[in-house]
Amino acid sequence: MRREKGGLWVAVCAAFFYPIGFLTGRQRYEGRDRLPAPGGGGALVVANHISYLDPVHTALWVHTARRMPRFLAKASLWKIPVFGKVLVASGQIPVYRESADAQNSLRDGERALAEGKIVVIYPEGTITRDPDGWPMLARTGVARLALSSLALDRDVPVIPVVHWGTREVYDHYRKRFRPLPRRDIVVRAGDPVDLSEYRGRPLDAALLREVTDLLMVRVRDLLAQVRGEPAPADFFRRGGAA
Repeated sequence: MRREKGGLWVAVCAAFFYPIGFLTGRQRYEGRDRLPAPGGGGALVVANHISYLDPVHTALWVHTARRMPRFLAKASLWKIPVFGKVLVASGQIPVYRESADAQNSLRDGERALAEGKIVVIYPEGTITRDPDGWPMLARTGVARLALSSLALDRDVPVIPVVHWGTREVYDHYRKRFRPLPRRDIVVRAGDPVDLSEYRGRPLDAALLREVTDLLMVRVRDLLAQVRGEPAPADFFRRGGAA
């Protein structure tokens, strides 16, 4: 199977990410068949976020399926010398929160999906603050992206994906980095979420909240499968989540 073309800077990133992925744990990448094959169109990957190592393993999960990931990530990363240039060159999508450019970020994501690209979003907006690592109440931008393809009558799959094990290696809030002993790092995809019942409904705040919560319930339930334990009934809430 041919690989989706990524260009020089994607190859440079891969040269760094593959060793990091190997060194930080035993990779268990599952459900990559849920992604469309190269040339088969775009997909929206909706993922939980427990560690700053997650993007490395999300990227490798997508790349080993022979596709190129485009992340929606906070715009401040584009200000980091050299790294910001790599983000631009590899087609990543900056998110400008609480500003007039916020809608432009979503439009860039919608455009990428319409162009047949794999777009990755962490709807919580940051690493979860839930003490047990369950998803927080998510921001509603993910619903806007997920519903955009319906409005244009495109069947872009919306795929829930979970990470587990990365926080055991790097726990940002506790300032712990423990690559040894090597641990299993799981990235698993579930079945695409059917959103057809929402086609044609007015795009208001209530609908965005409903769809966002639906997507995150699917992510949460998938994480419960990976962890082998029941999920909490409610999402952890923090100040400012919407």
